[in-house]
Amino acid sequence: MVTASGELHVLAVSGAALGTIAAFVGGLALVGALLWAFWLGNRVRGREPRPPRPEEQPKLPDSGPVHEIREMREPDEVPHAKDESERLRPENLHASGTKRSENQKRRRWSPGSSGSFGGGGPGKT
Repeated sequence: MVTASGELHVLAVSGAALGTIAAFVGGLALVGALLWAFWLGNRVRGREPRPPRPEEQPKLPDSGPVHEIREMREPDEVPHAKDESERLRPENLHASGTKRSENQKRRRWSPGSSGSFGGGGPGKT
């Protein structure tokens, strides 16, 4: 660097000083990126609808809470067309693949009828 008196002063920068400067500049970049992300998040959140008020929350029905229903189900077969020329249309199909079984008695396991590994029959000796 040339000064007013004409002398040349060389500024020696060590590797440690360069590392410190690089870390400082990197930190500034990171802080800037975090501030930008915070600003962008606030803008996006500002465009979202407001949370529902307590009076807008869902309420229990007058009959009380709804409980689970247990029932035996069986496969609901796809209806067959009467003729080869007749097509099945969506209104001919059912919404679910199962239907309520007429026999609501639960099947129970009985020893020797089935099981894991050997099939459950009487053991061979």
